[in-house]
Amino acid sequence: MSVTQQQVLDSLGRIKSPRGVALTNANVLSAISASDGKVFFSINVDAAEARAWESIRAEAEAAVRAIPGVTTVMVALTAERKPGSAPPPPPQPSRGTPGVQPAHAHKPPQAGQSPMARQSEIPGVAAVIAVASGKGGVGKSTTALNLALGLRDLGLKVGLLDADIYGPSVPRLTGLRDKPELNDERKMIPLRRFGLAIMSIGFLVEEETAMIWRGPMVMSAVTQMLRDVEWGKLDVLVVDMPPGTGDAQLTLAQNVPLKGAVIVSTPQDLSLIDARRGLAMFKKVNVPVLGIVENMSYFQCPHCGTKSDIFGHGGARHEAEKLGVPFLGEIPLHMAIRATSDAGNPVVDSEPDGPHAAIYRAIAGQVRDQLKGVIAAA
Repeated sequence: MSVTQQQVLDSLGRIKSPRGVALTNANVLSAISASDGKVFFSINVDAAEARAWESIRAEAEAAVRAIPGVTTVMVALTAERKPGSAPPPPPQPSRGTPGVQPAHAHKPPQAGQSPMARQSEIPGVAAVIAVASGKGGVGKSTTALNLALGLRDLGLKVGLLDADIYGPSVPRLTGLRDKPELNDERKMIPLRRFGLAIMSIGFLVEEETAMIWRGPMVMSAVTQMLRDVEWGKLDVLVVDMPPGTGDAQLTLAQNVPLKGAVIVSTPQDLSLIDARRGLAMFKKVNVPVLGIVENMSYFQCPHCGTKSDIFGHGGARHEAEKLGVPFLGEIPLHMAIRATSDAGNPVVDSEPDGPHAAIYRAIAGQVRDQLKGVIAAA
């Protein structure tokens, strides 16, 4: 049964704001996304009133969830200070923090505590690692997927979470177009292909949908894909991060105790500058850097075998040595990697005996070796 925006609006119209106005007339609702039973929207209020609006957010979520045909609801409460207004009073530990408050939100840290105090393990998952880059266009998602497949080939149980909210690539890279189903506990069941458990925001929205979301909405989405998914028993959950050092990265680091991060860069200076920022961010939040991967390291002519350093060469290795982190390997710029990725058949799975699969498996082996103690303990 298809759910329409009008059904959602009709349901929200019966809810009153703290000032007694119908929610649909309070000028606080974002655009509503309603597709295939999945409903997403945010309530945008002034920070000084955020505490009074939390019960309204919960009421709105419950009302939309009760609409026949709705399977997933994500309602974020975003709070901003108006120019010139006084900051809101500091939150009391027992009441929670204004902002995004999904149903499963963890109690925020008390005054003086580190934000990392809210971390908790994902049941059944031994190690969560991030694959990150300082900038887009460096092949991070392709690397994350093939790294996950390399870990699979080493005998590990692996999941892949596409946390790139604004530009999810995993649906295209895996060829998956299905929608996740819910189990009896109303948790999403990850899709499966190549022996991996896979989840992406791209499974919940259409490929052409523009994700024009504020930071709190992004944080809520990342949290839900971590906590409201039935991952099962995994040795490693590989998280494909959005590029940069923003809300999604901080949310992940504060939500779960990351066991490490892999930084993907190309050889040229511009990419390395951004990779340096990404590495510094993970160090600042006490996430160990498992190493740097140099993607598009060189181009090897398929006809004559000549190597060309289109983007330079060796920059990531030099950077790793300078910063004292492992250098995990060089991945060439090659048509086979591009073609298999575009076709939804990643090279480690489609050409398992080829040279490129061997490179990804060698990188995966180094990552596994650094995680051995964590996996064994779990």
